[in-house]
Amino acid sequence: MGTPLQVDPRGPISRFLVNTFGLDESVAYANTVDSAITFLIVFVAVYLIGRLLLLPVVGRLLDNRGLEAHAQKPLRKLFGVVIVFVAVGVAFAAAGFGNILTALATIGAAATLAIGFAMQDVIANFVAGVFIFTDRPFRIGDWIEWDGNSGIVEDISFRVTRVRTFDNELLTVPNSHLTDGVIKNPVAKNKLRLQVPFGIGYGDDIEKATEIILEEARKRDDILADPEPSVRLTELGDSAVVLKSRIWISQPSRADFVKTRGEYVTSVKQRFDAEGINIPFPNRTLSGSLDIEGLDRVMASADD
Repeated sequence: MGTPLQVDPRGPISRFLVNTFGLDESVAYANTVDSAITFLIVFVAVYLIGRLLLLPVVGRLLDNRGLEAHAQKPLRKLFGVVIVFVAVGVAFAAAGFGNILTALATIGAAATLAIGFAMQDVIANFVAGVFIFTDRPFRIGDWIEWDGNSGIVEDISFRVTRVRTFDNELLTVPNSHLTDGVIKNPVAKNKLRLQVPFGIGYGDDIEKATEIILEEARKRDDILADPEPSVRLTELGDSAVVLKSRIWISQPSRADFVKTRGEYVTSVKQRFDAEGINIPFPNRTLSGSLDIEGLDRVMASADD
């Protein structure tokens, strides 16, 4: 009859249990308990190290990058998930569950491949969200324009960006739509140039109209003196001579842009009226004739 297979205690915990019970039959059970306790201890240790030491370091790195709170929150969550996966992997290896770790890695790779094919759009939007967070073409509160749409950015996540239109409609835009095309961000810089056209009559004094436009711009505190306002004759239209004013405003937002432009145009219009400068409107002259066949016969019959 063969000798029974001997199993040696694998770790200090299993040796303690075997020595305590004093039974060879308990070695396998002791090794299992030893692996489970080792797994738990290593997992907790790695997780705490990641949460207490590495996560604050990542937070400081994100602060140094100048990322805002809304951008840091999903990145912190993602790093927290990475810490859990690393802790599980290290704990499996330390507990001697190498075969389980290999099986999980194989299953995870297959699952990742399947999910990747099924979620191509989601992944594309996620990658686009990462680029938005790193490149920062716009931020929350910015006024942006794209593909004929415009509005104020209210929220940026890894998958979508939410934009409030100026009609108070909420647009949920996939991030890939904002990274694949051209985005206009008028408020990205600390100054914005506005171009305002004014039409005057062909018989009006161009120099006088130009001076009025410049004077009204220089009166306003919300229009910068440097760069100074300028006026150029840009078009000889069908019914008007077009003078285009170029003015600059600082720290622009759409509210400032609309308010400044509206009040500026109003003041110029009032000065034009006071100075007798005409703002013409398009004129159209219609001509032609109407022929009715048989009208002579009808008139002759009426005379009879």
